[in-house]
Amino acid sequence: MNNTKPIFIILAILVVAGLGIYGLSKPATEEKDVAMEKEKLSEVAATEEPETIMKKGSYETYSSEKLSLASTNKVVLFFRASWCPTCRALDSDIRSNLESIPENLIILDVDYDNSTALKQKYGITRQHTLVQVDASGVALNKWTGSPTLLNLISKVK
Repeated sequence: MNNTKPIFIILAILVVAGLGIYGLSKPATEEKDVAMEKEKLSEVAATEEPETIMKKGSYETYSSEKLSLASTNKVVLFFRASWCPTCRALDSDIRSNLESIPENLIILDVDYDNSTALKQKYGITRQHTLVQVDASGVALNKWTGSPTLLNLISKVK
């Protein structure tokens, strides 16, 4: 029986090695597939007219000049404090889902602690308040506490 033990060990090593080689070859194939898909997307994008490529919305730092974007987009001011847990959660959700911001929606990140004049203008008394504005800066809609980007989007008029 001592002679069969080395044979089983050798067979086990060969089986494990064979599985390892199979496992290593699969990602290479997947990488080729991903590369081919990217190449196809690049070709499609190059042949399409620029206006047919879907434009995504954005999440940007507030500046008064950006209010003019509301003439052709929906603009939401997000009064966010760095120390606010619910603000950090929404900020994180937005940043994790930037590709999900709808076309023509611009979310402007307003520093709650350093925007006294804006807080007075819009009657903001607590952080995590959102205000949809027009190009003149007039409030169209105001709400507090959207927990996620999807919830924020649902409130935009």
